[in-house]
Amino acid sequence: MKATALAHPNLALVKYWGKRDDALILPHQSSLSLTLSPLSVRTSVAFGVGESDAVELNGYVAKGSERERVIRVLDAVRAEAKGQTLGPARMVSRGDFPASAGLASSAAGFAALAVAARAAAGLPADPRAASLLARLGSGSACRSVQGGLCEWMRGERPDGTDSYAVQRFDEKHWPELRMVVAIVSRDEKEVKSRDGMKNAVETSPYYAAWTKDAEAEVVRARDYIARRDLQALGEMCERNAWRMHATSLAADPPLCYLMPATLALIHSLREQRKKGVPVWFTLDAGPNPCILTDAAHEVAAEAVARACGATEVVRCVPGGDARLLAEHLF
Repeated sequence: MKATALAHPNLALVKYWGKRDDALILPHQSSLSLTLSPLSVRTSVAFGVGESDAVELNGYVAKGSERERVIRVLDAVRAEAKGQTLGPARMVSRGDFPASAGLASSAAGFAALAVAARAAAGLPADPRAASLLARLGSGSACRSVQGGLCEWMRGERPDGTDSYAVQRFDEKHWPELRMVVAIVSRDEKEVKSRDGMKNAVETSPYYAAWTKDAEAEVVRARDYIARRDLQALGEMCERNAWRMHATSLAADPPLCYLMPATLALIHSLREQRKKGVPVWFTLDAGPNPCILTDAAHEVAAEAVARACGATEVVRCVPGGDARLLAEHLF
């Protein structure tokens, strides 16, 4: 009745930005991401312990919405395990990277939780079921159940049963691909992602165009990745990031996640490309750019990031599937 799983975070190359159903966390459009190694989160789950559910995240007792999101996933497992009385659960989760650095720690955490909780309940290994379950905790978590490059399909059904992630290419398809994360600010965002995307959905005149364009970009991204065309993929990443941020800049009230250091790095990458260095940025809802490049140029990408004010730089390679571990956290 106890299981432990490890999962990696992921970074969207075609962004998820906006929900059509807030309760089920269903997106307006499909998205596509790269799973990032060596970063990881480990999560242990045991059912039938204690008198009530206990949730510990990175050494502290989870409260409020953080706890509620975990309990929601555990409740879904208890509902699926028909015929069993699983009882209260204890969950402990720890990451090997900062949770507030814009590195999608919640995606890795909920993917690990989904895989561990299903195993602890005696449910069979099933990437689709784990992806659906992880989505209930954090939308982008559905893309961290499997490694390599994964696509979160928008789906059409109101109950969300066709909205989950599938692996399009495993981590061995393009081993030279690199993502260099540049931390230019650790300050907590004034507007959280879920609030920012809600504002864009409800008020941005560009939002309808964004969803149509992003859906088409997913199809193009698959082709670029299949051909390992770094320039085409890099140009698409930048285009998609700019368009996502444009929806928020045009919203009411307008929302800008970019900082001076963010723009300095973006402009510097453009200059580097003129010199023949293959580096392109992508940017989630925050100020910290991520640089897409290849293994031969990751050192140059890190140097550019530090020269533009990055206080921390994390070099990542394509990561693998979430998996069960023999060693538990409690």
